[in-house]
Order: sequence, then C-alpha cells, then structure tokens
Amino acid sequence: MYRLSSYFMVRMVGDLPMELILPTIFITVTYFMVGMNPKAANFFMTLFSMLLNVLVAQGIGLALGALIMDLKSATTLASVIMLTFMLAGGYFVQKVPPFIAWIKYISLNFNSLKLLASAQFSATDTYQCAAPMVTCRVADVPAIALVGLGRQYIAVAIMFAMFFLCRIISYLALMRIGVAR
Repeated sequence: MYRLSSYFMVRMVGDLPMELILPTIFITVTYFMVGMNPKAANFFMTLFSMLLNVLVAQGIGLALGALIMDLKSATTLASVIMLTFMLAGGYFVQKVPPFIAWIKYISLNFNSLKLLASAQFSATDTYQCAAPMVTCRVADVPAIALVGLGRQYIAVAIMFAMFFLCRIISYLALMRIGVAR
C-alpha cells in the first residue's frame, strides 16, 4: 500500500520514542544511585553515549533481521557478531591476536566503553589505590588504558557511521525482498 521508503522512515521515527525514552529513564534513575560523577556535563555525556549505543544496536538488529529472514539463523548470526565484538574489543580478552585486533575499532562494545569511560573520567583523575596517601591514575587502570580517554570524536564518528550504515543495509535488504506492484 505504501512505498518502502515511507514505511521505513515511519518505522525509524515511530520506534524512536520507545528506543530513547526507556533508556533515558533508566540512566536518569540509576546514574545518581551508583555514585557516578554528579556534574551535569558528565551525566549528559553518559546519556548521549547510552542512547547512541541503543540506536546502533537497534540498527544492527534491523540489518540482520532484514538480511536474514529465518529467525534461528538471524539470532545465531547476531550472537556470533556480538560475541566477536565483545571478545575482539579487548575488554574480556586483553591479548587479542593481531590478525583480528582491527575488529575492536568497529566494535559496538569498544566504542561504547570508550565513550562511557570518557564521560566519567579525565586523563588527570586519580584514586586511592593502595595504602593511605598512595594515589594512582585512573588512565592506568587496565580496562581504561585499553580504550583510552582521548579522541572520543573518533568513537562518536564510528558509532554514527554504524548507525547510518546499518539502516542503509536494512533498507537495501528490504528492497530486495519485494517490489511494490
């Protein structure tokens, strides 16, 4: 009845309230409960990072759902892709073999962790790490050193590229399914 482009755009815009409101409520409630940095800029950077993460994850789901029409196959491939992103991202496995180390730069998990860590800490932040009066730099914590606290704009650019690329892939996959007569 409608053109695919109309359906697709309405679907994207129609899903936005649920995709954005629920994570916003979650972050607003839990952010201050767990003692994160109480400054407004840090809160909004965390919120932005989480909303971008949700939208990219939704895009990956849309692309896989449109490319693979079999539910079991799509679920299996989604699990493999997300597990690959998690493992290659370096957070769970620090010694990633060089031939697959490049995957971390397109990993949803790696880029989200980089943005979230940068939203809470700066390179000059310290914490009490040992006996009284001994301080260590937050940037030296292995999980944070892995992603780094600088150049967040690259992570944002990669996330936005993934956001648009996944939606373009899903639109093209839906176009191949059928043409309106």
